[in-house]
Amino acid sequence: MKVLIVLTSHDQLGSTGKKTGFWLEEFAAPYYVLKDAGVAVTLASPKGGQPPLDPKSDLPENQTALTQRFRTDTAAQVELANTKKLADMSADDFNGVFYPGGHGPMWDMAENATSIALIEAFVKAGKPVAAVCHAPVALVNVRGKDGEYLVKGKRVAGFTNEEEEAVSLTTVVPFLLEDRLKERGGIYSKAANWVPYVQVDGKLVTGQNPASSGPGAEELLKLLRSA
Repeated sequence: MKVLIVLTSHDQLGSTGKKTGFWLEEFAAPYYVLKDAGVAVTLASPKGGQPPLDPKSDLPENQTALTQRFRTDTAAQVELANTKKLADMSADDFNGVFYPGGHGPMWDMAENATSIALIEAFVKAGKPVAAVCHAPVALVNVRGKDGEYLVKGKRVAGFTNEEEEAVSLTTVVPFLLEDRLKERGGIYSKAANWVPYVQVDGKLVTGQNPASSGPGAEELLKLLRSA
């Protein structure tokens, strides 16, 4: 089995002058859940090369067993430093796709024509699509086989308005992900802040926050194995 993990290339937190990018746990958890299950993982990003890491996700208080494992895994670090260009990826070459979050995707995924076309190709082929935390933003302009928004009528999760408020970025992000998923017709639900919460609807897997990334990858694995 082969899975594509798509990371952000965006490193600016709006006009704050601060850095953002992908959230380390949201990459490390699915990476190792999939690798440990024998899945061949390919990493890609819009620009290719080293994707920007949200510096906050590397702070001691945000470390997990899997982020620590990544920090001692030279091969994985080399792989991350050399992500493929998203435009060179084809859904034909993979069994599924996983989008980790961090705030970066809020700027470079929602309107990304390459990403949208790629997800639509996975959907058309009946292959599972997973996204956690802010990464469900990559789904908001994707259309399903019926031409409607992919999330319309589907049970979905994603970073909540309350969580955005808790990190004081409500007025920094281009829009609130929870609101946009609802606007697109998604049947949005959530748990308490920072609690693992994943929704699976058909071949679509969405998770609420960093703690949902491992469980989200486990759900993707179940779909891959049942295909």
